[in-house]
Amino acid sequence: MPHRQRLLVVSFSRVTDDARVLKQVQLLAERYEVTTCGYGVRPEGVAAHIRIPDELVYWYKDRAVLMQGRFAAVYRRNAVVEYLWDRLPRGQFDAVLADDVDTVPLALRLAPRGGVHADLHEYAPREKEDLLRWRLFVGPYMAWLCRKYVTQCASVTTVGRGIAEEYRRVFGIPATVVTNAAPYVDLSPTPLGGGPLRLVHSGNAMRSRGLTELVDAVVRANADVTLDLYLMPTERDLLDELAERSAGSGLVTIHDPVPYSELIRTLNQYDVGVHVLPPVNFNNKWALPNKVFDYVQARLGLIVGPSPEMARMVREHDLGVVTEDFSAAALARAIEGLTPDRVTAMKQAAHASAHELSAETQVQGWERAIDALMEKARRSPAQ
Repeated sequence: MPHRQRLLVVSFSRVTDDARVLKQVQLLAERYEVTTCGYGVRPEGVAAHIRIPDELVYWYKDRAVLMQGRFAAVYRRNAVVEYLWDRLPRGQFDAVLADDVDTVPLALRLAPRGGVHADLHEYAPREKEDLLRWRLFVGPYMAWLCRKYVTQCASVTTVGRGIAEEYRRVFGIPATVVTNAAPYVDLSPTPLGGGPLRLVHSGNAMRSRGLTELVDAVVRANADVTLDLYLMPTERDLLDELAERSAGSGLVTIHDPVPYSELIRTLNQYDVGVHVLPPVNFNNKWALPNKVFDYVQARLGLIVGPSPEMARMVREHDLGVVTEDFSAAALARAIEGLTPDRVTAMKQAAHASAHELSAETQVQGWERAIDALMEKARRSPAQ
């Protein structure tokens, strides 16, 4: 049996629960001997898994050292970095795929023969710029990681055009785009039920996600609709607030989250997926999140805010409605403009676009990047 080249995929996340990382693992394990490094249990199909202990916190940074601008010390003193520094084997991998900025220095330290590919899930230097302390102290640290380490990577991908352009403009990093597209699911649009139009939103319960505006819009809209929310309890007090804001209306139902393996088929019973994301920071402005692709695979129509990437996708494929702005009033007007014929057409447009907007099309960007690193490794004198 011929030797399979060795790839390390390193992510400071729970790999089996991280949709983007799991897509990488599933794609590349078919071609290479993949070792994963991350939190949680070993993913199916990999040769080995280096588990980060659950009690180690990847995002924690020594505040005093950070405020002094001693960024190299901040990185090395991180508990996860310290744990992995001598545990990850140097010189044993043909290539490393580093997920997000924090993993890149570790990946480069391993000196893989073909080099490192970085997949950046956000624009790291401005990820939480709406928070003053983060903007003053963490943002410069993230920019340092990009300038010093990401620029050394052989190739880079990120999640959308606007973010890719910002990496190029600020750091000269020539990132290409692999969107957060969902895997193709063989479904058909469900017919309208003859009663209220069924709106749905799935994701994290976070105030920055525009959920209060969404609930307010449904309650105030002069339209025959219902809203179902499938929410991770990220900010538990928000769940209570959403229930209070919709109390007595009979229009809003809050559900526990469902496993991702069940999500698309759960969403398929609805009519319109809604995601109006206020641009509270750079990444929110340029977001093209996995949930809009989930809605497409579920064969739903879409309502999105005027976020450039989401609006472009919805308009290019005629998937639904773009609101005038991010307010509850604008969203209510969009809801009031829905008709059964329009929603049926939106759902059919999602069905027609499902192949083109699926992960199977998008992940070719990772495949090309890793294949190029493996070809370089084959030609390396160290082989």
